[in-house]
Amino acid sequence: MADTLPRLSVVIPLYKEEDNVERLIDELHSALEPYPGEFEFVLVDDGSTDRTRELLLEARANRGDHIMVISHRRNLGQTQAMQTGLQAARGDVIAFMDGDLQNDPADIPAMVEKLETDHLDLLCGWRKNRQDTLDRTLPSRMANWLIGCVSGVALHDYGCSLKVRRRDVLDGLDLRGEMHRFIPLWVANLTHPSRIAEIPVNHRARTAGTSKYGISRTPRVILDLLAAWFFLRFRERPGHFFGVAGLITGGLGGLALTYLFILKLVGVDIGNRPLLITGVLLALVGLQLITTGLIAEMLTRLRTRSQPPLTKQTEASSWSQGSDDRPA
Repeated sequence: MADTLPRLSVVIPLYKEEDNVERLIDELHSALEPYPGEFEFVLVDDGSTDRTRELLLEARANRGDHIMVISHRRNLGQTQAMQTGLQAARGDVIAFMDGDLQNDPADIPAMVEKLETDHLDLLCGWRKNRQDTLDRTLPSRMANWLIGCVSGVALHDYGCSLKVRRRDVLDGLDLRGEMHRFIPLWVANLTHPSRIAEIPVNHRARTAGTSKYGISRTPRVILDLLAAWFFLRFRERPGHFFGVAGLITGGLGGLALTYLFILKLVGVDIGNRPLLITGVLLALVGLQLITTGLIAEMLTRLRTRSQPPLTKQTEASSWSQGSDDRPA
């Protein structure tokens, strides 16, 4: 392992994991006590109704202030819990993992070292030998296939929560819904895909507590995938999406109305034709879509001004002095 590694924050969302808290804290310390750098644990209790929060606070009192405990007043979901932990984390490198101990904390130091040595911005875990039942692996495989087809980012396992990433590529990231599994897509929009990689990690069967996942989450994942696809492709140019849709819709309406106008000129009665209403509606919808695109473009300009830059600037250098031996 390298002599020194950057400051590390390990963010872990927990929901009704009272049976796993004590072992989780022990494994985190066993894995990271040899870590050649500063580290902290950001543990987010997502509105648990059991003793999860109480046990986390007890661990902080017994182990030290490097354990940060944050509590939601009610259950907001894994993605929002990760967002809360991200906002509170102080490290230069941030690792995410689940609190059910299916992820192995012992993988984190090696992942941080690979992130540094390979100059990556995001390193994802790949549960190559996944220890889960079919009702969890089947929807996960479907989601991985769909995300890969839509995004073009080639990863085996988007759903693995064990990920290590640099802080500067996460600034300004706002996770919603089930968007945590699409973090590689967001990062790919901020950095070059070559700076995103994956590594096989240890995956263990759940030994305590109950899983909060199942096939019922698939529709939400699909809807969030569509939202992610739209934002990634049209976030900086929403007018292109609405404008093209408006031109097509308005164009069809215009063709219909032109056809009816020609019929009217030759004396054909068009008052009772459904095509008249359809043409008017298509034209109005097209105009509305184009107007929506213009408003979205203006909002995008306002948002872009408040965003952090996508470039990293080094310290300013001094001016170079040219040679005095110049031709007369």
